[in-house]
Amino acid sequence: MTVKNKDKFSIRTVCVEDATAILALQREIVDEGEFFIAVSEEYKKTLEEQIEWVQNLIKNERDTMLIAEIDGEVVGLIVFSTQKLIRLSHTGSITMMIKKEHRSMGVGKLLLKELLAWAEQNPLIEKVCLGVFSTNQRAINLYKSMGFVEEGRKIKEFKLSDNEYIDDILMYKFV
Repeated sequence: MTVKNKDKFSIRTVCVEDATAILALQREIVDEGEFFIAVSEEYKKTLEEQIEWVQNLIKNERDTMLIAEIDGEVVGLIVFSTQKLIRLSHTGSITMMIKKEHRSMGVGKLLLKELLAWAEQNPLIEKVCLGVFSTNQRAINLYKSMGFVEEGRKIKEFKLSDNEYIDDILMYKFV
């Protein structure tokens, strides 16, 4: 699958050759320290682990990753991953990452739109879930605009410092 958006950027399904660029993007987002659970000193994924992860995503018919590119550069991604438990096999969670300089350009919206279209076409998927930092209002607004509904909140789920916490907002959409 490849989708173009007015020649600005394209969305396509991941391939193993993307592993290096994906790892660099993930490290960049983690280093920002604003919207990702792990902190820089914890994020130690190797290229070999990244390649194996991408290969497993590609092999699993209930999982996928879409990549956003501008002029051949990976600027965003969205991952849909499921669990192996039978009672959870109809549902999966998304994680989305967009390079800071490419946010508010429609990249996230198109990634999410294409992911939801994929999920709707997949007879095994019924529910798309996500967790988002309560401080990430831009992402929350995007998810709501695409039909996601808040189903719960984990209060003070993430501790940033001695007296600073962030809630984890849990959202879902049936497809």
